[in-house]
Amino acid sequence: MSGFLGRNTLALAPGAKDGFVIVRKNDVEKLTTEVMQLREFLPNVLNRDLIQMLHKAREAQTTKEQLAQEQEQLRQNCLHLQSRLNAVQTECQKEREEKLLLREQLWKSRAELQQQADFCLCLGSAACNLLWSCSAREDTVTLWLADGKLQSFLDVAAQSLESFVRSLDEEVKAQTEDLNSQEYEFVLALAGTVTNIAAVSCGRDFLASSAHVLLDILLKLLELMKPGVFPKLKVLMLMALYNVSINVKGLRYISGNPGLLPLIWTLLDGRDWEVCLHSLRLLQSMLLEEDALLLLGSSLLDPELQAHVSQLTSSVQPSVRLAAQQTLEDLQALQQDSAEVLGHSISFLPSI
Repeated sequence: MSGFLGRNTLALAPGAKDGFVIVRKNDVEKLTTEVMQLREFLPNVLNRDLIQMLHKAREAQTTKEQLAQEQEQLRQNCLHLQSRLNAVQTECQKEREEKLLLREQLWKSRAELQQQADFCLCLGSAACNLLWSCSAREDTVTLWLADGKLQSFLDVAAQSLESFVRSLDEEVKAQTEDLNSQEYEFVLALAGTVTNIAAVSCGRDFLASSAHVLLDILLKLLELMKPGVFPKLKVLMLMALYNVSINVKGLRYISGNPGLLPLIWTLLDGRDWEVCLHSLRLLQSMLLEEDALLLLGSSLLDPELQAHVSQLTSSVQPSVRLAAQQTLEDLQALQQDSAEVLGHSISFLPSI
């Protein structure tokens, strides 16, 4: 019995719950043969390269899964960015349309503003020309002073003249001037009105006492404008300064400007004979001051100044020639005796 069991059955280990299982001997032998074959061939199959390959395969699989996850994440991010891009493009298009609308409104506003500016300039030019005509009457200037509104007008005139000259392009100033422009007519009328105010005794007294800013601006603008440019405007400014210089206070204030004499030198070298004439008249007026040497400096005794004035005595213009001769005599007299009061009498320019 024991031999039978030993050949035909496999006994379970003691303590096992199950019973015995009957296995055929051929099956055991086949199993044994297969195990032996596996023991023989398995090391040849399961070598180090295969194991490494299996590890690499597992790593590749893991990497593939990670890449798939990352790709999915990137896809989600791309969808999110695409959604944001669409929203931004929509907003950008909306802003572009609003910008175009605003630009169109801006163009319309500019056109309307230019129309208003042109109208105001035309109106201002016409009004100032009327003022220029009215200021030729002495009683009109007297009434303006009585009303107490003249100071405001002079402030506006000073600002307007300064703005006009400073806004000009240098090349334009050096080449030509638009004599027909409303703006130029406007500033000419302002300068002409100031000149007529200075032609009246009470007017030049007011300018000499209360319009120092305007006088300084006139001198500064004459310095800024290049030779040969805006001669008519220069003439009006010089006439206004000349009329103010008839007043003792005005004469002392203008003479105290350190840039006066260099300015006159520059204007005497100009191309326009009228500018030269009124520059000579202004210089002659300065020479009437008893303290001319103290106010204008020893440059009045410069031989070059006398030589330059002497050249003007040969001018083809009779008025320039006469003014140069009188000024030269005054300079020579000043050089001979600087303390002597010059005997020339001087009259203010008439209203224009």
